Amino acid sequence: MSIDYITIGTNDMARSRRFYDAVMPHLGASLEVEFGDQACCYALRDGGRVWIGKPHDGRPAQPGNGIMPGFRCESAAAVDAAHAAALASGGTNEGDPGPRPLYGPDFYGAYARDPEGNKMSFVHLGSPES
Repeated sequence: MSIDYITIGTNDMARSRRFYDAVMPHLGASLEVEFGDQACCYALRDGGRVWIGKPHDGRPAQPGNGIMPGFRCESAAAVDAAHAAALASGGTNEGDPGPRPLYGPDFYGAYARDPEGNKMSFVHLGSPES
């Protein structure tokens, strides 16, 4: 089984676009489609999609407690770069880049929240030098 897409809610598309436009290239993703101030979609290198948008029901978007997408990066350097881009684009730090031996001997990750408060991780599975 694999996940085809995830949707991350926002109340401010312009602010979210600044954040995700800065972060997604470090994940090997590119903007695929945009729907003005309602939504946009980034295509990941593995074929998956990340949608950013206002909730369809018209109610405010809220971060989910316990929900956290983990984005696979091609290298530890890409983890570092994605995390730095997140912080430089209005995100907040939830965990500096580095090894996380609790999750396995080759787990290198970093954690951030987007401007809406959605938590995410950037992960590389391999030696920090790779």
